[in-house]
Parts: sequence; C-alpha cells; structure tokens
Amino acid sequence: MTEFQKKVDQLIQEQEILLTRKNEVQDRGNGLYNRWKNPILTAAHSPVFWRYDLHEKTNPLLLERQGINATFNAGAILWKGKYIVAVRVEGNDRKSFFAIAESPNGVDNFRFWDYPISMPEIGRRDTNVYDIRLTEHEDGWIYGLFCTERKDLSLPHNTSAAEAQCGIARTKDLINWERLPDLVTYSGQQRNVVLHPEFIDGKYALYTRPQDGFISVGSGGGIGWGLTDNMENAEVKEETIVDEKIYHTIKEVKNGQGPTPIKTDKGWLHLAHGVRNTAAGLRYVLYLFLTDLKMPWKITHAPGGHFIAPQGAERVGDVSNVVFSNGWIVNPGGEVFIYYASSDTRMHVATSSIERLLDYVMNTPPDALFSADSVKNRNELIRKNLNLL
Repeated sequence: MTEFQKKVDQLIQEQEILLTRKNEVQDRGNGLYNRWKNPILTAAHSPVFWRYDLHEKTNPLLLERQGINATFNAGAILWKGKYIVAVRVEGNDRKSFFAIAESPNGVDNFRFWDYPISMPEIGRRDTNVYDIRLTEHEDGWIYGLFCTERKDLSLPHNTSAAEAQCGIARTKDLINWERLPDLVTYSGQQRNVVLHPEFIDGKYALYTRPQDGFISVGSGGGIGWGLTDNMENAEVKEETIVDEKIYHTIKEVKNGQGPTPIKTDKGWLHLAHGVRNTAAGLRYVLYLFLTDLKMPWKITHAPGGHFIAPQGAERVGDVSNVVFSNGWIVNPGGEVFIYYASSDTRMHVATSSIERLLDYVMNTPPDALFSADSVKNRNELIRKNLNLL
C-alpha cells in the first residue's frame, strides 16, 4: 500500500467514526420533546469522494477539491422502512443542491447516497435550489416543492437582486425526478410552499408564503392557502392567508409553513417558522398550530410563543440565531422525528409523540398579545399550582 493510499484510508476511517457515532438524548427539558445531543448531519458527513479527488496522479497532495460548506434545511419522509432526509447541501461555491441521506433509526447513522439528486431544469435555469419539502400525496407521487432562486433581471446592475419562486418536481423512487413548471401565483415572489397530502374537493391544495421581494415580505406575508386543478401546470389564482404575521410576536417580521402537516384524529398538526427582529438581527424559531380535519385552512388551536428556539451551539453558524424545519416524520408507533437545521449550517433531530404534541397544542394558551394579559394568564397558572403546594 502506498503512502497516498494510506492517507485516503485514514480519511475514510476517520469519517466512518463520525458516521457510526451513537447519538443520545439530552436532558428532558420542558417535556415537549427530546433534543438529541449530536447533529445528525454536518458538512463533515458528506462523502469523502464528493470532496476529494482520490487519484494519486491528479491529486498527489490529497487536497480537497470541491468543499462542502453546510448541510441543512432537509425535507423528510419514512420510505421503505428507512428515515429519509432530502438535505440542502451547500458547496463552498455557495451553490446548493439536494442529496438524500438515510438512517435506520432516525437519530444517528445517517449516510448520504452515493450521488446527489440531479434535479432537471425546465424553462429559465435555476441559479440555486434549496429547502425542499417532500409530500407523499394520495395521487401516488412523492412531490418535492422547493425554492428556485434566479437573478432579478429587472435590476441587471444589482448583483444581489434575486427572485424566489416555487419549483416543483415529483418522483416514485427518490432517484429519478420529473420536473414540472414552477407554481404560478399572482403575489410577486414565493417561498416555503408546501403541498397538502390529500385532495380538497378534487383539487390539489398548497400552503404558500406570498411576498413582495426576495427577502422582505413587504405588504404580503403569512401562511397562505390556495387550490390548483393539477400539478402539471400548477396555478393558484387566489390565496387566502391562513396564519398571518402579528406585531410583537415570534412571527412579527414573517412566517412560513415548515413541512407537510401531519393528520391526527384531532386535526392537522402544523410546524412553522416565525421570524422577529432583534438588535442582533433576525431570530428564527419554530412553532406549532392545529387546523380542522375537514377544513385544513381553518386554525383551531394556536399556542403562544415558540416551540423550538436555537440554544447553545445551535446559535452559531453562517446565519446565526436560526432554527428552521421543513421535514418531520411520524413512525408507525406515533413517534415524531422533527428534523431542524441550526444557523443554516447543520442538521439536528428532536423527538416527541403525537400525544405530546397534541397535548401541547390544545392546552397551551394562545399569545395574549399584551403584557398585562400575559401576566394574567401566568398568575392563573401560579394560583392553580400554589393551591396544590
């Protein structure tokens, strides 16, 4: 064995230690969910053969040729008994792409498939694609809805001006994808679009997030709802805001649907992200709400405050003080695996159950909107508890 081959073997062995590291639950915390100690995916989890040229002739110094910067914002699905995440992988060149990683248990031993997804292009080319939501629809397809970013041609000299729209693709095997035309809406730009898993009155239903600009929602914003006759040429002619942004709350600046909602006997369970401004910049957190089983656009329960917020090392990364989720999985035992990214850098998992999440959603007071009313709610809880002591 040559010295070069020894170095290659060492790279692979070191990564194998990372890939097979057993994860463990952190302290129980608030009882709503268990955070797991180790990130499930980082840039270092990406295969060595994605990053290095392993041929001695063309890379005698064994230098990394195509670096990976981050692994985050993953869609998720339970498929053929495996916990599957469709990860946003960002190269050192700032271009994102999708790649599938799978785990036997949902909390550790995630491994990327050999090749990233070769997402077809249609019409105007995608400069960047990211944040895919996977929906196993009752029509038999697995749909991937994602953000496609392109240069804003109306501002040719502004090299930061971009526009976001909803790209659509579908698959039967998570390997071969059929690209469909982008979603057509009449609200400027779109991010965080999610397909409802069931037909509504024979139509496909979409949760949208209308916005005026690439970053700012402007006069728009909120989680929208709309119907389209088909997905081959998806068009939402009318959007209704289901969950609006609200002053001095966790969703003051903007909010958006996370993954596909989960159907329960109490209603559709939703995970979303909310954004507020601080002196240190934007803060992203996750929150839950419940909608009616027969009318999924109608909110029945909305707990006040955040469900998951960045903590500890999660607060540090490319875009700090952010947690974001566009994927969760329910297994046959009713366990819920919440896959979330921290600071646009790495992927984590938190686990809970349908029972716990419904208890939280249905029995937590809504945001009182005013400090005095918030204190009143807390005092009621305190009085109730003191009577027991």
